[in-house]
Amino acid sequence: MAGAKLTPSPSEIDPDVKTEVRKTPEPTWVHPSTPLRTMGSFGSDAGQRYQEEYSMDSTNAQVQVEFYVNENTFKERLKLFFIKNQRSSLRIRLFNFSLKILTCALYILRVSLDEPENSVASPGSTICRSNNWTNSTEPAKINWELIFCVNRLEPVWVIQVTVALISFLETMLITYLSYKGNIWEQIFQISFILEMINTVPFIITIFWKPLRNIFVPVFLNCWLAKGALENMINDFHRAIQRTHSAMFNQVFILICTLLCLVFTGACGIQHLERAGKHLSLFDSFYFCIVTFSTVGYGDVTPQIWPSKLLVVILICVALVVLPLQFEELAYLWMESQKLGGNYSRHRAQTEKHVVLCVSSLKIDLLMDFLNEFYAHPRLQDYYVVILCPTEIDIQVRRILQIPLWSQRVIYLQGSALKDQDLMRAKMDDAEACFILSSRNEVDRTAADHQTILRAWAAKDFAPNCPLYVQILKPENKFHVKFADHVVCEEEFKYAMLALNCVCPATSTLVTLLVHTSRGQEGQMSPEQWQRTYGRCSGNEVYHIRLCDSKFFGEYDGKSFTYASFHAHKKYGVCLIGVKREENKSILLNPGPRHIMAAADTCYYINITKEENSAFIFKQEEKHNKGLPVTGLYDAPSRLPVHSIIASMGTVAIDLQNPDPPEESGKLAPPTENGSSSRRPSIAPVLEIADSTAILPCDLLSDQSEDETNQSDEEGSVGSDFVKGYPPNSPYIGSSPTLCHLLPQKAPFCCLRLDKGCSHSTFEDAKAYGFKNKLIIVSAETAGNGLYNFIVPLRAYYRPRKELNPIVLLLDYPPDNHFLEAICCFPMVYFMAGTIDNLDNLLQCGIIYADNLVVVDKESTMSAEEDYMADAKTIVNVQTMFRLFPSLSIITELTHPSNMRFMQFRAKDCYSLALSKLEKNERDKGSNLAFMFRLPFAAGRVFSISMLDTLLYQSFVKDYMIAIARLLLGLDTTPGSGYLCAMKITEEDLWIRTYGRLFQKLCSSSAEIPIGIYRTESHMFSNSECKDSNAQSQLSINVEQGMEHRERGESWKEKTSHRNSTTSDQSEHPLLRKKSMQWARRLSRKSAKPSSRAERISQQRLNLYRRSERQELSELVKNRMKHLGLPTVGYDEMNDHQNTLSYVLINPPPDTMLELNDIVYIIRSDPLAHMPEDAQVGQVRSAKNQQDFGTETKEETHL
Repeated sequence: MAGAKLTPSPSEIDPDVKTEVRKTPEPTWVHPSTPLRTMGSFGSDAGQRYQEEYSMDSTNAQVQVEFYVNENTFKERLKLFFIKNQRSSLRIRLFNFSLKILTCALYILRVSLDEPENSVASPGSTICRSNNWTNSTEPAKINWELIFCVNRLEPVWVIQVTVALISFLETMLITYLSYKGNIWEQIFQISFILEMINTVPFIITIFWKPLRNIFVPVFLNCWLAKGALENMINDFHRAIQRTHSAMFNQVFILICTLLCLVFTGACGIQHLERAGKHLSLFDSFYFCIVTFSTVGYGDVTPQIWPSKLLVVILICVALVVLPLQFEELAYLWMESQKLGGNYSRHRAQTEKHVVLCVSSLKIDLLMDFLNEFYAHPRLQDYYVVILCPTEIDIQVRRILQIPLWSQRVIYLQGSALKDQDLMRAKMDDAEACFILSSRNEVDRTAADHQTILRAWAAKDFAPNCPLYVQILKPENKFHVKFADHVVCEEEFKYAMLALNCVCPATSTLVTLLVHTSRGQEGQMSPEQWQRTYGRCSGNEVYHIRLCDSKFFGEYDGKSFTYASFHAHKKYGVCLIGVKREENKSILLNPGPRHIMAAADTCYYINITKEENSAFIFKQEEKHNKGLPVTGLYDAPSRLPVHSIIASMGTVAIDLQNPDPPEESGKLAPPTENGSSSRRPSIAPVLEIADSTAILPCDLLSDQSEDETNQSDEEGSVGSDFVKGYPPNSPYIGSSPTLCHLLPQKAPFCCLRLDKGCSHSTFEDAKAYGFKNKLIIVSAETAGNGLYNFIVPLRAYYRPRKELNPIVLLLDYPPDNHFLEAICCFPMVYFMAGTIDNLDNLLQCGIIYADNLVVVDKESTMSAEEDYMADAKTIVNVQTMFRLFPSLSIITELTHPSNMRFMQFRAKDCYSLALSKLEKNERDKGSNLAFMFRLPFAAGRVFSISMLDTLLYQSFVKDYMIAIARLLLGLDTTPGSGYLCAMKITEEDLWIRTYGRLFQKLCSSSAEIPIGIYRTESHMFSNSECKDSNAQSQLSINVEQGMEHRERGESWKEKTSHRNSTTSDQSEHPLLRKKSMQWARRLSRKSAKPSSRAERISQQRLNLYRRSERQELSELVKNRMKHLGLPTVGYDEMNDHQNTLSYVLINPPPDTMLELNDIVYIIRSDPLAHMPEDAQVGQVRSAKNQQDFGTETKEETHL
């Protein structure tokens, strides 16, 4: 480059490119309007000196090159001003449009001043009179002179000539600037021809005075005005950078076309009728309107043939032009229905709206969002703008046509990645933007990537718009951390499924809490539990400042536990959490050491918020009447009748081993009330905490308990565990949780359950000798979400002796990254296999498991029918339900409507009644119609789509996601409690009521109960089943009466512990019929000896008694023997199908406790009390250790 020749020779210079060689360092300044670019100008002194040095040498002289010199020509400057520049061209078109309108107005003025009788006698009409073309042979005499000559006043002529001259010059200039090499294309344009017809005659009259009264069809300028107006609107939208509606443009063009046709016809007929009937301009306009509207009164008609010919031409033009315009309008209307149009800027500034961005909109998703969003009174005036890239579904279209939604929901087809579509939705003016993921996609990672881009696009376009984002996989959550609220589906799903294993029906508990309901479901049901369940399902979490609260205002300066207990006693509300004004973190049950302040925000569970409650004080009425006021909870009648019953019910079947991590001895009655005739008393809840009286939980003695257990063989397994934070988190953004860990990471080979290694020779669950029941998780792949399943089950606050082994049954083996994350947790194993393979289930130890968690699989999303995505899971779970009836199976489904197929019995009359109840509640518009399904109520089935309402509620309650994460153990805030459960035994029934239990827990261990999971016996109706049994019995021969009686006794024995709907005769009549036919054939062979006959009779009886359950049991045992597994642990008939369970969240204080009730409690953080209570924990450790030793001896070793 140093030797490059910078100065070209004259022969090398392009004549079209202007270059200048300058030897002075001063730059050449160019006018700002010309787009010139310069090089070689230096802005500093050093640069100038450098340039001067080089200017001394002619070979190194600086050359300044001007770019885009072709745009400096005069033609290009004119083209830039008249055509290219948006704003200047808009002004030119506006001026042109004004000229055309002025010419039409001048024509109307000339017509109104024109008198046809005087136009012939005017002095300027000599040329017209010299040419008389009248044909005397025509029936109506036509004066052609009146057609070709008009009476034009001189001032009107001057104005028209001036306007025509300006229009002519402008037209010629625009034609010159638009010339592209074909002159004939420019000349034969319709607009150019019309301009010449309307301007050239006026210009000629300047030089030839006799032609000043010649007729010029100036009214044709209306068509030029129409074209100028269309171009002007296009330039206007382009200049202000706004996209306009094609529908609006087409309607505007159609209206302009109609006006031009009517105006042309009225002016033309009026002028031609000057030679005939002399119609006025208004009469001609009236005639055109009547004609084009196809009415045709006939009172005004043209009289001469030229005007009639014009009418025919106009009608033909209308028949050609108008249908094309209407067709285009109809097409654009149909397209606009698909795209959804726009949300106007005026509405966005005067009304409130939210934007819902989804990749595909299904009817279930839409109804869940609308029902939950509009359930809040203050959101009734909001509009919902749906932005979806796909065409609107037929079912969604029908829903949006309902008057309830058509006025409040707007569907726009478009992409959130396009600013134009975000502008159509007025994202920058929206109150919030909800971005939902497509969980029906086969590749959920790709679905998350789409969600992330939508969130980025929305944040870039509208930085101030609050974002509510739903993400599927936890490893992608940190990409949308900037959003105001984020719900990670797999985080919540796995944490909820994990808590279901230790706290029954946690999924049902949380699902009902995050749904909005008025508690009106099931009130017409004949079942008492359904009425209570439906009435109490309206409990939700609300918040209020302490200084503004009637519930909690009087407890300023009192302890949190004191405020919670007395608020529940007095008002029936359950205070579960609090937040300091200076702290942004919510604390669930911070304990008695937390002193309530006036600025605190209280979070409580109630049927409705305090602002919608009325207060009637029954105690004050008693004082006024002079009645004695008794002590605390003397009788249920002493409670406030007005208290809001904040309860929520759930029903369930087959509650297996719901033992909570709680010592029942903690609720033992005081010894000073030893007399059985006197009810034991409970210590009062102190206003200010007494550290010596609070026993938070048994977890504080856990370490000392393990130390004393080191010499015990039964405690040797848990003695090696340590507490700490997991060293390897599988994804970014997870909150660290203190967990039980192994002292050293387990080798990857030791994590494989079904294969031995050099460190361990165990190859099945039996060989490991676990003391606690297994928890088996069936999933397709080992995703990072499974990490959230393990962490809550290994949290530090769970006693080591109650840790359940976890077995991951995976379709595909996990990778090393996942194994690296779980190898630090104790008793966590994996195995490759599927739930539809019986051998895999037996090898992973299903007969030693209490809970089997079946996670929804991504591969099932590829079903052609959306609702068939759960087909494989449902059938596999139904098979396991038949093979292992005592197993608690927790299943995740994609669609909540498929819950009715879980534990399906075709002839179960009670299930049919529940199905009818669900349909009735859905018809009434309930948001919780599925709540009466027994599997859902029992916590046996769960759909993650139920938690979509958690994100929707966050728009009104911004604390709901934080509280749900604390309840599920996803976040561990220092000082915040956690959810656990305790079981009511016979020794605890002395407490009697839930209110006394509330007082006992608050005064003794500072725990806050929030609900009860109750299991009770229930006899299901089986009238239909009895009919089928009677029919099957009639098919048996009368000679076998003794066998009928024996079978009846066997039937009664079976129904004492199992539902009668599982009868083998009712479910498999064909199998029973073939078995009885074979038994009859055996009985007819009487020629055999008596001993053989007795043997055959016994075989026949055994075959008859052989039920479907026994056949399945034999199948399982045979497979176990084939695999070399012992069959002693297989429980054949432990099937408790005559039980019904339901949950009461925040029941009234007078609710009586029952045996085996599971109480949900929020236990305070043990670490917050560790320094002060360590000594107390050591004192209690010995007693707990002894209890642990006696309990484990009674357990069955695997």
